[in-house]
Amino acid sequence: MIIFFALVLLAVLIAWGKVTPFIAFLIVSIFTALGLGIAPDKVPGVIEKGVGGILGSMAALICLGAIFGKIIAESGAAQRIATFLMEAFGEKYLQWAMVLTGFIVGIALFYNVGFVLMVPLVFAVVYQYNLPAVYIGLPLLASLSVTHGFLPPHPSPVALIPLFGADIRTTLLYGLIVGIPTVIIAGPVLTRYLPPVHSVPLSTYRTNIMERSALPGAANSFISALLPVILLALSALLSLWVARESVAGQWLALVSDPVIIILISLWIIVYSLGIRHGKTLQQIMAWAEEAIRDIAGLLTIIAGAGMLKQVLVESGISASIGASLQTMPLHPLLLAWGIATAIRVCIGSATVAGMTAASIVAPMAQNGLADPNLLVLAVGAGSLMLSHVNDSGFWLYKTYFNLSLKDTFRTWSLMETVVGVVGIIGVLILDQFI
Repeated sequence: MIIFFALVLLAVLIAWGKVTPFIAFLIVSIFTALGLGIAPDKVPGVIEKGVGGILGSMAALICLGAIFGKIIAESGAAQRIATFLMEAFGEKYLQWAMVLTGFIVGIALFYNVGFVLMVPLVFAVVYQYNLPAVYIGLPLLASLSVTHGFLPPHPSPVALIPLFGADIRTTLLYGLIVGIPTVIIAGPVLTRYLPPVHSVPLSTYRTNIMERSALPGAANSFISALLPVILLALSALLSLWVARESVAGQWLALVSDPVIIILISLWIIVYSLGIRHGKTLQQIMAWAEEAIRDIAGLLTIIAGAGMLKQVLVESGISASIGASLQTMPLHPLLLAWGIATAIRVCIGSATVAGMTAASIVAPMAQNGLADPNLLVLAVGAGSLMLSHVNDSGFWLYKTYFNLSLKDTFRTWSLMETVVGVVGIIGVLILDQFI
């Protein structure tokens, strides 16, 4: 009952009271700790341990990922990928070009950055070919949503991986297996059955496209955007043949660590997309500083969720939740998805929904009730469900595409829901084969 009231208080503070998520998590964590019987003098230590424990394992990866994505965006690599694919696919298959663009760019860019960067390109295509904006834009946004919810190095999957004891490479592989069909169904397939939606994008958002001569090459752009994924895959393959106890195995363990891989990738693109094209290191580091500022809010959300998670662990209620979940008639993955969905509907933020749900369902992974990698994806799918008026992404889409509330619900909200439903179906199917 205390956990229920804690979640209600969290939802009220964030959704109704407009309290900053970090402060809301802090307030809820303190009251929950006291309600669960933790001694008052022990509460500050539990809070600090929760913040340090969760940020210590992922802050570097999230910050480096943000900087990596910022360089991909500012250098013009993302735009080059989009224009190359649009020209390669032609007018008939523009939707598929958008899907592939969103997926490739979405791996490197955080959702809001990818949205703001790619939507002007969508509008340029819309006016060039005289096509409906929603028909062209929704498949790309479906790709961005899937990469945001399912794939490392995005904040929510990265945050859930250590909480569940998952492996980043395995989660990435499973995320690709589930994510690709999800994008296809929620993007090109869904838009075929949508009713006609009149959209006249605001002129404010039709600009900010770089001149072609200023863009990096297509091969450089593709390889740079996918470099962390490529290196993670190579390190996973090499680990199959190199003994971990050997000297070579120890060095491989170092360079295959996700933080080191992102760091190596980062310095490669600093040269290939920056210095090689006339940018100074000072300019590139200015992009890096801006990227860190952009994700500060995400880090505070993750830190807040870490507080609540630690309160549940220290109070012993986490073990009780794990025991009670074992007796639930629902499949553990479906249950995790349902909890994330409920919190998403109440709070709006996918990241907050994912992190809060993770605090509750983590015992399922610890007790072996569900594959931890699939649990990351199940929570991710639930955190994308039923986007509505309390979600910033809802208003971002409505404003950029200049739609009515009704049309926003029947396009954007429907697409996000399809992503969540198809995502959990894919997770449950994959669970049968591993």
